[in-house]
Amino acid sequence: MTFSQLLHAVRQNPQAVVIPSVWGQGRAGFGGLAVALVFEAMRAKVPDGRPVRSLAVTFVGPLTLDAPVSFEAEVLREGKAVSQVLGRAVQNGQVVTLVQGSFGASRASAIDVPALPAPAMKPVAECQELPYIKNVTPEFTRYLAMRWGEGGMPFSNNQSRHMGGWVRLRDHDPVDALEEAHLLALVDAWPPAVLPHLSAPAPGSSLTWTIEFVQPFPALTTEDWCMYQAEVEHARDGYGHIAAGLWSPSGELIALSRQTVTVFG
Repeated sequence: MTFSQLLHAVRQNPQAVVIPSVWGQGRAGFGGLAVALVFEAMRAKVPDGRPVRSLAVTFVGPLTLDAPVSFEAEVLREGKAVSQVLGRAVQNGQVVTLVQGSFGASRASAIDVPALPAPAMKPVAECQELPYIKNVTPEFTRYLAMRWGEGGMPFSNNQSRHMGGWVRLRDHDPVDALEEAHLLALVDAWPPAVLPHLSAPAPGSSLTWTIEFVQPFPALTTEDWCMYQAEVEHARDGYGHIAAGLWSPSGELIALSRQTVTVFG
């Protein structure tokens, strides 16, 4: 099933979705997809005119592939402008992904501070793409294309604090308008920015993830390349703290991300 087909499935019947093994990431399902599907269940509970402003994610446990999973959401509070929503992915009676989201309508304000300029990045055509290689790269990379413009590939013994480049859905058919669910997959597709510091393969995964969306974001499609850059702010004792951003092809800020990752190496 493609990304678009899985979004359609959770919108039709969020209580019984089966994620196929082609969306694997090691022994579990791709976390960015799991969060995107939880988000779709959450968004269905929110009135129109309240776009998502932020999501706080905890990856409680691995999501088993080729097995039913339920995507649930409940409104914790609905204020005059902001809705607070709790979402979860549940499998075999256990929560595997927990998401708390804030959805808020725009309001008049005297404050207007523009985003900092996007980082300098080599053009897409000059960047090396991570190919999908069966049994070598994560299974989900058959659906997501990443091109490195800064920093090193995982396990390349590159000690740079920065890692990034360009990302988009691979061969997405049909071409859709880019939505927040797609952005969740684009940001989480990148490996933890601490992995290039290692010289040999070792497991690593997200423990918690917070992402903030700049609304309204530019009109883009699933064919557009978005720029991504991550910075390792601190790493020690098997944990890393990583800040990242996502920008449009023209350099408009779309999202800000922060992750705590675990590394077994």
